[in-house]
Amino acid sequence: MWDAIFSTANMLAMICWVGLILLPRWPTLLAVILYLGVGLLCLTYTILLPSIMGGWIDPVGPADAAVNFTTIEGVRSIFLSDGGVTVGWTHYLAFDLFVGLWIAKDADAKQFSRVLQAPILFATFMAGPIGLFIWLVVRERRARLAGRTK
Repeated sequence: MWDAIFSTANMLAMICWVGLILLPRWPTLLAVILYLGVGLLCLTYTILLPSIMGGWIDPVGPADAAVNFTTIEGVRSIFLSDGGVTVGWTHYLAFDLFVGLWIAKDADAKQFSRVLQAPILFATFMAGPIGLFIWLVVRERRARLAGRTK
């Protein structure tokens, strides 16, 4: 079960990322990525997290241990099962895709070339916070340069 959910979530995210990076950014495509991509990943997470935390669908999950988000041991206990890893991975996929969608829309609105956007979006896909950081630096740099020329 967990392999199927993990693989399906990965495939959904991959399709959305390919579309976001390579296809024209028509409003319909962006809506599909938001609602069918990010939305389905969020729905999956919303359904699975309470089930994992309560031990209802993963008997070796964190219900057997004290879940505590304030300690490394507590967080580690969530990832001791395939279900916990799948739910955590789905969280990453949903948030990284949402951030990538925001970057793409923001970059388009600020008229950044798609050639510049592609590696930033790829970095966000592979390591979300790194791609977001790069985008924030590039965005700020352009804003500062534009401020100097006015």
